[in-house]
Amino acid sequence: MPLVQISIIKDVFTAAQKRHMIEKVTDAIVSVEGEALRGVTWVKIDEIESGDWGIGGQCLTTQAVKDLAASKAAA
Repeated sequence: MPLVQISIIKDVFTAAQKRHMIEKVTDAIVSVEGEALRGVTWVKIDEIESGDWGIGGQCLTTQAVKDLAASKAAA
């Protein structure tokens, strides 16, 4: 059975967005391996506290991710 683990920063995504991620990731696995795997495909979302994740030596916060998403949406 496939297990997909997704790590995200806490309070960035809504419950609806997380459900959508789970559905789409499951669909992706099924598109590769076949419908028989849908019922045994596990998707786990781990939420990391704001500031507990770093990129390039810098702590990444919830607000920084939201600001980045807003700037990309505006572009």
